[in-house]
Amino acid sequence: MNYGIGAAFGVVGVAVAGLLGVAMMTSFERPPQESIQRGFRGVAMEQNYNPRLQKAVAVSNVAPPSLPQLPAVGPKASAVYKNVQVLGDLSVGQFTRLMVSITNWVSPTQGCAYCHNVNNMAEDSVYTKVVARRMIQMTQATNVNWTSHVQETGVTCYTCHRGNPVPANIYFSDPLAGKSVGVMEVATGQNRPAASINNSSLPYDPYTPFLVNDHSIRVQGEKALPDGNRHSIKEAEWTYALMVHFSQSMGVNCTYCHNSRNFGDWSQSTPQRVTAWYGIRMVRELNNEYLTSLQDVFPAVRKGANGDVAKVGCATCHQGVFKPLYGANMSKDFPELRTLKTEPAAEKRASK
Repeated sequence: MNYGIGAAFGVVGVAVAGLLGVAMMTSFERPPQESIQRGFRGVAMEQNYNPRLQKAVAVSNVAPPSLPQLPAVGPKASAVYKNVQVLGDLSVGQFTRLMVSITNWVSPTQGCAYCHNVNNMAEDSVYTKVVARRMIQMTQATNVNWTSHVQETGVTCYTCHRGNPVPANIYFSDPLAGKSVGVMEVATGQNRPAASINNSSLPYDPYTPFLVNDHSIRVQGEKALPDGNRHSIKEAEWTYALMVHFSQSMGVNCTYCHNSRNFGDWSQSTPQRVTAWYGIRMVRELNNEYLTSLQDVFPAVRKGANGDVAKVGCATCHQGVFKPLYGANMSKDFPELRTLKTEPAAEKRASK
């Protein structure tokens, strides 16, 4: 009898050890690991990289070659083509070059027909043409109004699309957010592991509170006692989920922006934290001024469970690296994407 119990415990022990082994193999990255010091010695401000994984990321962050620029000679596009609302000041040659480039960046397989009725290129009957026009304006606004984040590198359509009609890293609002899932619990997206939060139990939609709504991100008190700090634990979890999104989007850890001895102190943070501060506000504006404004344009099949349009986050551009396409400056080859007629958002910002 004792022998049987001992054998049973032995089998259980082997099974547990096997499960632990599987968990370790799937939870930890195998070597090698590389560390790069970013702060003063002794403050643990290091970035950890796995060269094996970095190679895979590098392959997807190669900027394509640009078509040769053409001179601004000859008739304007608006004088030759009908219904050119945004790029009419370009010459026909420049306009055609940009259209071919956008096709290569966004719909290389579908071609011009992805946005146009090829029997009448001027009409707006294909909804993607209306969307594309607004996205060109969004790209221009990003390059002109948000140099505090994109600097002189700027963005093009390829920065997000990478040859796909729909960018890979978009999101929709959580369909269960704010709804009761128990006797007293209100759903925050927890305990539903998602790749967007590294399969953790944190809320998997930290985007809506911070990258659509202007919710306060700071949750850490500045005093020993919680005097005046009324942020809840749930709000803290949303904040941590957002930080996980940043980390995954850029392939970095917390010390890329923060000093781990005092995460909240700006004076001890890196310059990248300031860049990120502007980036949060930039993404928020893009979602509200450009994407949400297309709510009535997108068909139901392209909307989320809540009927909302797709929105962008940091991963939409960065796609795993600290600078999109490792900082390749594609926008310099397309000056028409670095100019902008006055936009409502720009007027509002200038008045503040």
